[in-house]
Amino acid sequence: MKSRKLLMIPGPIEFEPSVLRAMGEATTSHVAPNFIETFGNCLDLIQNVWQSPNGQPFLIAGSGTLAMDMAISNLIEKGENALVISTGYFGERFKDILTTYGANVTVLTAAIGDVVSLNDIETELKNKDYKLVTMTHVDTSTGVLVDPKPVAALAKKYNALSILDGVCSVAGEEIQQDNWGIDIVFTGSQKAIGVPPGLALLVASPKAMETWKNRKTPVQSYYSDWKNWLPIMKAYQNRKPSYFGTPAVNLIRALEVSLELINKQGITNRTNVHKKYAKAFQKAIVAIGLELVPNSTEITANTLSAIYYPREIDGNEFRKQVGELGVIIAGGLHAEIKATYFRVGHMGSINAADITTTLSAIEYGLSKVGYTFKLGSSLATFQKELLA
Repeated sequence: MKSRKLLMIPGPIEFEPSVLRAMGEATTSHVAPNFIETFGNCLDLIQNVWQSPNGQPFLIAGSGTLAMDMAISNLIEKGENALVISTGYFGERFKDILTTYGANVTVLTAAIGDVVSLNDIETELKNKDYKLVTMTHVDTSTGVLVDPKPVAALAKKYNALSILDGVCSVAGEEIQQDNWGIDIVFTGSQKAIGVPPGLALLVASPKAMETWKNRKTPVQSYYSDWKNWLPIMKAYQNRKPSYFGTPAVNLIRALEVSLELINKQGITNRTNVHKKYAKAFQKAIVAIGLELVPNSTEITANTLSAIYYPREIDGNEFRKQVGELGVIIAGGLHAEIKATYFRVGHMGSINAADITTTLSAIEYGLSKVGYTFKLGSSLATFQKELLA
C-alpha cells in the first residue's frame, strides 16, 4: 500500500516523475559541456515561458524571496519612492524589502478578498513621482488574482517600473511580459514551474536593465547584485562556462526537464488547463456550501484556492482528518483571517484524478467534524463541469 500522501498545498507541489529522476542524475561539473548546454537551454526556455524574448533571464540558487530581493535591490535607491499594490501577505513582504533598501514606501492595501482599483492606483501615481510599482499576481495568502496588464500600463504612463511577483502564477496563469510591458517578472521553482524548491527565476526588461546600469549608487546587496550575475547569464546563454557562485547543478537539470515539458505542452495550453481545473474545483467547493476568500470569480486564482471553513467546525481537526485520507492541504496564512480558512494548491503537474481525490478527502474531513452536506455533491459537480 502507498504510504506517501498527495501534496495539494500552494507549493511545494506534486512533481513529474521525470523531473525527480533528473534530480537524481549524477552531479556534473558546473563548467562541464553538458551542464553549460543545460543552463543555456534553461535560460532560453525561461524567455519562452515568460513570453519575453527581449528580456534578460536570471537563474540563481535561492527561493522566490531571493528573486524578490534581487528585483528590488537592483532597481531602487535610497530615498526613492515605491508604490506597493497589496492583496495579502506578500504585498507586505514587498514593503519590508523596499524599506530595507531605504525606499519611501506607499502601500495601497485591498480589502481581504478584493483588489485595489485602477482608479486608486492612478490617483496615487498622479500625486507622486514613483520609481517602482509592485504587484502580486496571485497572493498565496488570499488566492486573489490581480490583472497585471492594466497596472503595468499605468506604471508606464507615469514613468515607473513595474514589478510582478509571479511566484504563484508563472506557468499557471497567463503572463505576456513583453506584450504587457512588465519590467520584472519573477518566481520560485517550487510552484507551477514544477521543480523542487531552491531556484529563483527572474526576467528583466531592457528598460529595467538600463535603469540598473544608470544607478547613481552601488547595489546594496552582494549576492543579489546583477553586476555579479549578468556576465554569468550571458556566458551560459552563449554556451560558454563562467563562475560567480556554484549553481544548483541537479536542480537546474531538473528545471530543464520541466521547462521542456511546459514548452512541449505550450504555455497557452498549460494556463488553459489550470483555468479549467481551477474553475471546476471551485464550483465543486461552492456546491457543498463553502465560500472562497476572493469575492468574485474574476479575481479568483487558477493556481490555488483559499476557502473559508464552515463556521461551526474546528479547522485544525478538519485538516487532520483530510490528512488521514491521504491528502495534505494548507492552513491559512493571512494574519487577519488565519484561523478561518484553508488553502488548496492545484498547479503544475496535477490532474483530474488528483483533484477528485482531494475533493473526496475534503468531504471526508468535513463529515468527520460534523458538517452537514450532501455527500458526493462536490465530486458530481466537478465531473459535470469537466464534461461541460
